[in-house]
Amino acid sequence: MNQRSGLKAWLVSPAMLVALCICAALLTVFQFSFRAFVPGSLGVGGFTLENFAGFGKAIYAQAFWNTFLLSLETTVVTLVVAYPLAYAMVRVRHRGLKAFILIVSITPLFLGEIVRTYSWLIVLGSTGFINTVLRQLGVIEWPLQLMFSHLGVLIALVHVTIPVVVLMLATAISHIDRDYEKAAQSLGAGPVRTFVTVTLPLSMPGILASITTAFAWTFSAFATPQMIGGGRVHTVSTLVYQLGFSSMNFPLAASLSVAGLVLTVVSLMALGVVTRKLKKIGGH
Repeated sequence: MNQRSGLKAWLVSPAMLVALCICAALLTVFQFSFRAFVPGSLGVGGFTLENFAGFGKAIYAQAFWNTFLLSLETTVVTLVVAYPLAYAMVRVRHRGLKAFILIVSITPLFLGEIVRTYSWLIVLGSTGFINTVLRQLGVIEWPLQLMFSHLGVLIALVHVTIPVVVLMLATAISHIDRDYEKAAQSLGAGPVRTFVTVTLPLSMPGILASITTAFAWTFSAFATPQMIGGGRVHTVSTLVYQLGFSSMNFPLAASLSVAGLVLTVVSLMALGVVTRKLKKIGGH
């Protein structure tokens, strides 16, 4: 019993230390958000609410809207693309094809977000792969504006999010008892109806976990919107960077961080209401 208590203490202690560090960092950001900005100085002034009063400006409202919209779009597109990949990775019988799908799906995880984003700079640029191919085929006369656009950021964010979502969905699908599908088929259900009425509902826990993870991950994304958006697609994270490290207005950056955190919590709570209703579909 003492050995188990000692082992538990060794396991819990690092987690508690990390949690305390995170709480201390959050409290520091929170108190900075209520301090006045002193131009030309890294120090801060006294207590003020002016940092939150300016959030009605167009640039901040646009940043909040872009962040929410990109998170929602990335979640939906990622789920649509990742589910077939996860399903094939679990259900395909050919080992070579299964290994190929696995490699293609998770390889981006080993490259790092910065490397993956730089690769999209090459693909999406005016002289990049997509525009070059389309121009050579005669489909377009002038390059498409994919870089520094909402669409370009969305494409890159989907690519960053897919590997994790594929792994989560593959885990959920692999735990589905195939006897349920066989029972449906024995009662006359075809492949499509079996998938819609049995496989899809039973994989709902993985879908819900993927939705929450993809949304929260995209909401806090920085490198991809900053590099692909080029400062033209404003999100909460890119504005925090610009205010904190370009303007040195750390109090305003902190208040924007707090507002972004609150918006994230509210969005996830609203998403939780929807997912609880969807979870009932997967009950069995």
